[in-house]
Amino acid sequence: MSLDNLKYTQEHEWIRLEDNIATIGITSHAIEELGDIVFVELPQLGTEFSQMDEFGTVESVKTVSSLYVPLTGSIIEVNEQLNHAPETVNESPYEEGWLIKVKIDSHSEYEDLMTIKEYEAYLETL
Repeated sequence: MSLDNLKYTQEHEWIRLEDNIATIGITSHAIEELGDIVFVELPQLGTEFSQMDEFGTVESVKTVSSLYVPLTGSIIEVNEQLNHAPETVNESPYEEGWLIKVKIDSHSEYEDLMTIKEYEAYLETL
């Protein structure tokens, strides 16, 4: 999968948009910082969020980190596989290890997110 067609946040989430459905996960940079993921807490289906609301947590061997929804909308799917195999996020962060799918309210929020080049430049400032 090409990472060029994704968008990114400063909180290290990635977003793939297809029509009005955003698939959201965490970046490989976040995974490197977190280490081995041992638990993922995700929201209930139908829950509505505003942009940058906390939607769950990721627990690793090092720490617990909050997850933030990058786009306003409602949860239409959660990755149930992570309940039994949270390590999938480490093993396949951009494919099998996605976290949630959101039916978004507006494409304008998506347009404001970072491209891969902008995200890579941001990482250099950390």
